[in-house]
Amino acid sequence: MNDLSKTPAYVPGHGLLQGKSVLITAAAGAGIGFAAATKAIEEGCRAIVISDVHEARLQASVENLKESTGLQQVWGRLCNVTQEAEVRALIDFAETHLEGVDVLINNAGLGTSKALVDMEDDEWNKVLDVTLNGTMRMTRYMLQVMKQRGHGGVIVNNASVLGWRAQKEQAHYAAAKAGVMALTRCSALEAVELGVRINAVAPSLAVHAMLRKSAPEELLRELEGKEAFGRGAEVWEVANVMMFLASDYSSYMTGEVVPVSSQHA
Repeated sequence: MNDLSKTPAYVPGHGLLQGKSVLITAAAGAGIGFAAATKAIEEGCRAIVISDVHEARLQASVENLKESTGLQQVWGRLCNVTQEAEVRALIDFAETHLEGVDVLINNAGLGTSKALVDMEDDEWNKVLDVTLNGTMRMTRYMLQVMKQRGHGGVIVNNASVLGWRAQKEQAHYAAAKAGVMALTRCSALEAVELGVRINAVAPSLAVHAMLRKSAPEELLRELEGKEAFGRGAEVWEVANVMMFLASDYSSYMTGEVVPVSSQHA
């Protein structure tokens, strides 16, 4: 019998994105975005653009992807998704370098911990501006570009189970992620006439090096204890579901939010 509390064997690529081009926001570093970029290449994408707000980390991630996967059609572009001009510049850059974006993965998000009674407007607004408004800006302009060029595509958003479930000191993040879910559902209906599918993943807990540095170990143990498997997801396990949603295997799905969670009911 398999021990589900142990890290599973890494799942190799199966050609799900063969010949596709991919754009991923917030993909530098060790989180879900970089895992999604790696998986997209392993799944056969022909070219990829990743973005981030950290220049050194972005360039290091581009070189890492080239070296580890062998794909040379990898580009990085700085982008702050709270700035409309930067969002448009990123998508225009990707459209040119990729000869059209087939798949957009909106991964950019920001979370902090603060009780609502102590929260200032600036902190509330910053989390919502990156996490919800940034996803909206990327989706809006990508749809405008896809509409103009006349062939479809796929958009995958990164939500969170906190869009459904309650957790102390996460009112701002949970509100933002619930907004991403609603944005996914509504924009998906509008995008149908453009031949574009829009879905989202909702991870519960994906553990990586950056999270371990920023979150107290006691909190991580508490959150992992709520998972049925007794562990957080590996970032590539979340990325695998993103790849499914980005691929033709999910051709009859749009406006859906897929949990990537083993939380107890």
